[in-house]
Amino acid sequence: MAVSRRSVEVDLPVADPDRARLQQLGYKQELKRGLSVISNFAFSFSLISVLTGVTTTYNTGLRYGGPASMTLGWLVVATFNGCVALSMAEICSAYPTSGGLYYWSAKLAGKNWASLASWVTGWFNIVAQWTGTASVNFSLAQLVQVIILLGSGGTDGGYLASKYVVLAIYGAILILHGLTNSLPIQRLSWLGKFGVFWNTAGVFVLVILIPMVAKERASLEFIFTHFNTENGMGVSNKVYILAMGLLMSQYSLLGYDTSAHMTEETKNADWNGPMGIITSVSLASMFGWIYLVALTSVVTDIPYLLDPGNDAGGYAIAQALYTTFHRRYGSGIGGLICLGVVAVAIFICGSANVTSDSRMGYAFSRDGAMPFSHFWHRLNKHEVPFNVVWLSVFLAFVIALPSLGSQVAFQAMVSVATTGLYIAYALPIFFRVTTARKSFVPGPFHLGRYSYIVGWISVTWVALLTVLFSLPVAYPVTQANFNYTPVAVGGVLLLSVGAWVVHARFWFQGPVTNVES
Repeated sequence: MAVSRRSVEVDLPVADPDRARLQQLGYKQELKRGLSVISNFAFSFSLISVLTGVTTTYNTGLRYGGPASMTLGWLVVATFNGCVALSMAEICSAYPTSGGLYYWSAKLAGKNWASLASWVTGWFNIVAQWTGTASVNFSLAQLVQVIILLGSGGTDGGYLASKYVVLAIYGAILILHGLTNSLPIQRLSWLGKFGVFWNTAGVFVLVILIPMVAKERASLEFIFTHFNTENGMGVSNKVYILAMGLLMSQYSLLGYDTSAHMTEETKNADWNGPMGIITSVSLASMFGWIYLVALTSVVTDIPYLLDPGNDAGGYAIAQALYTTFHRRYGSGIGGLICLGVVAVAIFICGSANVTSDSRMGYAFSRDGAMPFSHFWHRLNKHEVPFNVVWLSVFLAFVIALPSLGSQVAFQAMVSVATTGLYIAYALPIFFRVTTARKSFVPGPFHLGRYSYIVGWISVTWVALLTVLFSLPVAYPVTQANFNYTPVAVGGVLLLSVGAWVVHARFWFQGPVTNVES
């Protein structure tokens, strides 16, 4: 892996190379640049949050393939996802701006396609981030409901919150995120650092505690080789089941573009931004797999854990932890405490989501791509994009409203979070290995002669995932189980391209320079 330093070609003091590099890219320094490499990494690591991803999507992995699909599938996903992260880190080093993905596409797609590529990439990125924020925080509201249900006696007499109460909990969580993200970046960075501590310590404690408490533990053979085909979804082909099960691992390793969006607030951004991406993905992949194995060690009765009639209402991990402690101590309170640890991690993850949303929204509106851009681009006295922070909170709440009428409708929109965001990741990488293959000028971090092959592996992997996650998840296909992922993703593509053809192509020129020439 080669490393080189590029000289800054602007007439600014050498003492502030970050400001100089940003001006070279076409922007004034407006955000407060106060983040270290650790702080930048912390935001991505807190947003990836394996405690969040693994716990909230464990039902999916357990249903589609079970232990083998999850523990071995995780290693497959982590390997290819690592290629995506390396390719993104290389581009981030060359273009350290808050715009991140859409800015990269504009610079890499070539003169004739730059504006359209930037427009489509940006809208995929920001819509996927908004839906990701909704999915994370709504899953926290659901987990709080399950904790209350188990703490009050389970489905047999316990308090089962209505969908309106769950929505109210969700709204309260979002308001708290809005308040924390209105703080100056120096204070907000402490939450990111706390997130690193909490996720790391939480995984460490749970990995030791859960197997130690369990009276009944699954064998290593079960954990790594048992393949569950009894999913109740009418899917029996093992390859198909495995493909569906990969969604858990892919969703759990998502959101590291946050490091790119925070680069205008990061010192030595053309190096520390890429390091934030690579380090967060590497550690999340390792800790996530260890946590996943520990959870699977107490999975001994898959049909019961997935049964909606169990104490946790079919929430597999909640039921497994509750049962594990109840069998050992005659009380499930220990399991509820473990779920509380996860809930705090999800809360921090949700806050990091809003942070990433706001920085992406700030950059996109700076270039005039959002309706009323002049309003969303404003900073408050603490140099925080206050207006777009609360826009992100509002839109996340609106996205969850369909859950009142149909859980399927809600899932249709949040499906964009995984597939849509990875499409946004892949687009600039695709341009890097095609139109910009010879013109790309690397930053301090680059992959050298491996750049081209790693890039094509990344693009191919995302293309494969997009197809796999668009397949039916149950047979026969009905309105109740229809997979709306292709509809949602296709809708974003159709609307963004349609808006471009009808309106945006007449005025959107991609990233707009806001410094004097």
